[in-house]
Amino acid sequence: MPSSPPAQPLRIALLQSSGRPGSVAANLKVLDEAAGRAAAAGAGLLVTSEMFLTGYAIGEEQVHRLAESADGEGADAVADIASRHGLALVYGYPEREGEAVFNSAQLIDATGSRLANYRKTHLFGGFEQDCFVPGEQPVVQAELGGLRVGLLICYDVEFPENVRAHALAGTDVLLVPTAQMHPFQFVAESVVPVRAFESQMYIAYVNRTGPEGEGEDAFEFVGLSCLASPDGATRVRAGRGEELVLGEVDAALLRASRETNPYLRDRRPGLYGSPA
Repeated sequence: MPSSPPAQPLRIALLQSSGRPGSVAANLKVLDEAAGRAAAAGAGLLVTSEMFLTGYAIGEEQVHRLAESADGEGADAVADIASRHGLALVYGYPEREGEAVFNSAQLIDATGSRLANYRKTHLFGGFEQDCFVPGEQPVVQAELGGLRVGLLICYDVEFPENVRAHALAGTDVLLVPTAQMHPFQFVAESVVPVRAFESQMYIAYVNRTGPEGEGEDAFEFVGLSCLASPDGATRVRAGRGEELVLGEVDAALLRASRETNPYLRDRRPGLYGSPA
């Protein structure tokens, strides 16, 4: 069941940027600068896009070359940024475990401690299916600022079962690093606010922007990052370019919405079983 939200709001910064594809060092500099601006604006959490640490459309060879463990050098560098600026960070990166490479997102708190690591469970298209192994843990959560936060990545949020699993596990705020491209902008514009409403939570959906990659692996990312709330509203929305936007998770709104919206209470799970 959902947890009881705290009285104080959590200000979240959404870093809509593709960074500098192929250069971990350059992307860490982008993150450091954005973290400084976010902290100065009072944010307690900064969320980046999918595969932010390395770039997304960099090809299978580059993905595998730059992949690292969840406690690797990239994680150490992000932890240093988090602790210096005094805010939590979520970043996307390719995670290596043995021979397997996962499309992952990690949450590091304001002290530099690693709180949660999530591996994308639904891989989109041939590029991802060639590069990555799918994760097998659908709900990954951590406590942050008195809220229960959960992690998904991009395509995962398009499956209502994924988001509902988080709702039933008590997620208050779902953080979704994303690499969402043309012509699927309706996901950012329409699907994400609906997911927030039907599962009674906040969703921070943070996209890449602009062209990236070459040939068959070329994509046009559409931006439109947003913070959607449990009343179905979009509390903040980025445009199509690089941008840092901030929004607040309102604990009072979250509590009131859950009290008045009957969706989770009126479910009849016994009716929903169906063949896989």
